[in-house]
Amino acid sequence: MITSAAWRGKRFAVLGLARSGAATVRALVASGASVTAWDGDAGRREALLQAPPLQEFGRSPVPRTGPTAPELGWGWGLSSSDAPVESPHPNPSPEGEGLLSFADPECIDLTGFDGLVVSPGVPINRHPVAAKARAAGVPIIGDIELFAQARAELPPHKVVGITGTNGKSTTTALVHHILQTAGIPSLMGGNIGLPILGVDPLPEGGVYVLELSSYQIDLTQSLDCDVAVLLNITPDHLDRYDGFDGYAAAKARLFAMQAPAHKAIISIADDASAKIARSLSARGEALTKIAPGFCMDQARWPSLQGPHNAQNALAAINVCEALGVSNAAIDRGLESFAGLDHRMQTVAVKQGVAYVNDSKATNPESAAPALGSFDRIHWILGGQAKSDSLDACAPHFGNVVRAYAIGEAGPMLAGVLAGRVPVQVSGTLDAAVAEAAAQAQPGETVLLSPACASFDQFSDFEARGRAFVAAVGALA
Repeated sequence: MITSAAWRGKRFAVLGLARSGAATVRALVASGASVTAWDGDAGRREALLQAPPLQEFGRSPVPRTGPTAPELGWGWGLSSSDAPVESPHPNPSPEGEGLLSFADPECIDLTGFDGLVVSPGVPINRHPVAAKARAAGVPIIGDIELFAQARAELPPHKVVGITGTNGKSTTTALVHHILQTAGIPSLMGGNIGLPILGVDPLPEGGVYVLELSSYQIDLTQSLDCDVAVLLNITPDHLDRYDGFDGYAAAKARLFAMQAPAHKAIISIADDASAKIARSLSARGEALTKIAPGFCMDQARWPSLQGPHNAQNALAAINVCEALGVSNAAIDRGLESFAGLDHRMQTVAVKQGVAYVNDSKATNPESAAPALGSFDRIHWILGGQAKSDSLDACAPHFGNVVRAYAIGEAGPMLAGVLAGRVPVQVSGTLDAAVAEAAAQAQPGETVLLSPACASFDQFSDFEARGRAFVAAVGALA
């Protein structure tokens, strides 16, 4: 794991004990910090104590916490009237200084804490604990900020930060794959891969490749990326920001944290990204702008088809060139990249019909490239809508043989599509797969590219994608 002497003797509150939160607690305690941790799920609290390194340090039995109180609307912690404060568990670090206790940060005095570490899923624009931390003068940070603080103690390395509304995961995974192909030690973290504080530090010359959502950037103050990438900005997550401009400003902070001499790579296909690029024009050769419509021969890259993946590939190429990777290694990496699950993933071909899982397309802008990549499509869309418009997809409606609307937004989307493409309301994903399979002809594609979030019927886009794969597998 990644630890830091800078945290020794400091006090942190950690809210949320899923993978990244649990890794954060272990890293802080092992570094000699005092940590007050909380998650509304008692199983996560107990699991934290059972895992190394905490169980290696010795602990007292977990005290009873009393009756369970209703969870807050965002699933973090218990209500201030019912949530008890648990007594500390002595879990010293090897230096004998670390201490772990459990308490809901809403129920304790945060004065004197050095940081409140929250999951990116905690909406700090409206969560009560955020206001409490600000009132106490406590910085609200995430695990990426802690990684930034620990960098000075790590072997010499580089950091690549990649953000954008769409394409982050593919570009991050592609850069990591090219580096691995070139024999360069690398780790993939942030919004993809392993929790960054839970990994062993890379050897000298290694590269940390981080996918960074706007939420993670919001919780980071000092990450100076050696290479920072912005792929695009389209309307998304606007419930967390003061309009679209606020969302774009969150993306721009990735470059504000950089030293001016460090490399910035920005696609300028949309106005918001182009505006950020113009603001960095003084960087000269340290700024690379990717213009729209750049033609590339993608025939040798089977998992990087479509115009959106041309943009992703070009960004990855620029990153790797900035890191000194040879052109030959870049070419090998592009050709051997296998792609990611739930992103334009062909899961089966049955009776001449291809079934493609693009469940990660959670907004119309990210669904549009998939619609542009196939000729005759049976399109499964719907879920929890982020917009009542499909205008971003409209240029590709000519490729749609029929649409099958599912989920909460199904009836609304069917109305949007009526008169533009043949459409029916299928309701569930299983029904849509069965109905599309019954109508699709050899040479056509059944495409799950929902243009919506998944939370009305599934826990996340990955669960939705797995359900699609299972439904396809169940077809005769």
